[in-house]
Amino acid sequence: MTTSNEDKKHLRRLGHNLKPVVTIAGKGLTETVGAEIERALTDHELIKVKLAVGDREAKKAVVEEMCRSCSAEVVQSIGHVVLLFRKAKKPNPKLSNLLRQ
Repeated sequence: MTTSNEDKKHLRRLGHNLKPVVTIAGKGLTETVGAEIERALTDHELIKVKLAVGDREAKKAVVEEMCRSCSAEVVQSIGHVVLLFRKAKKPNPKLSNLLRQ
């Protein structure tokens, strides 16, 4: 995982123009939503997730569960959007948001 502030700054810069690929709504983090996040992280490494769940505490709980279940790291969280990162073992140059930009 990334540890330095410079790495996170670089990832935030790359993630700025990304659109959310997954939306988590009222039912929370279901099995199918978790599978879609897993697939997106495997393909793209850096993704945005939109949260349409209750209050601040509910969002925090969902984000923590997402990171734990997918072994991802929160790069940035602003409002209802979270930027997640997980380094791929073998990134696809055509899909990876890190290699394409």
